[in-house]
Amino acid sequence: MSQLLYIQASPRGTRSSSSDIAEHYIDAFKSASTDNSVTTLNVWQMGLPEFDGDRLNAKYSFLHGQNPTEAEAAAWQQIASIAEHFKSADQYLISTPMWNFSIPYKLKHFIDVITQPGLTFSFSPDTGFQGLVTGKPVTAIYSRGGEYDNEAASGMDFQKPYLEMVLGFIGFKDINSIIVEPTLADPATFSAAMNKASVTAARLGGGT
Repeated sequence: MSQLLYIQASPRGTRSSSSDIAEHYIDAFKSASTDNSVTTLNVWQMGLPEFDGDRLNAKYSFLHGQNPTEAEAAAWQQIASIAEHFKSADQYLISTPMWNFSIPYKLKHFIDVITQPGLTFSFSPDTGFQGLVTGKPVTAIYSRGGEYDNEAASGMDFQKPYLEMVLGFIGFKDINSIIVEPTLADPATFSAAMNKASVTAARLGGGT
């Protein structure tokens, strides 16, 4: 039995290319074993807490070894609960479109909430930063209107490099990528890109 946590970052529903490809992955994952389960977190529907005020103060209280106030501790527990739920999965799937050369702000919000000291990473002067989400695979699906997997445009891609960096920072080493591009091309080119990504998603979802 394996539990997959699917983080969906597009608000476009059935019109989303990244979400469409994710469904091929999920179908293959479910077919691989009847015991496999999937939990979906749509970042547009989560009502994530703002990371300010008591939550930010609580973070620095913990960082500096100080005792947080009652309000700060309660605010931090809200953050910890989201991070612990994230860490409870066995495998991960993230689907995200490219927005302004990067990721949607709601996905960034989720990342900012869970990327916290003592929850998803640690630090010591001797070893530096250490990720705490280890030994688990993650697949990220990236859709983008243009073509960025080339030397001329790769410098404008802050979507895939950022997400891979932050995943690595919190401990992931087994990181798979599926790129769907260019979604704004002519129908034939778009269809070919979707078909190619669908085959890859089904293969990875099925564990092959």
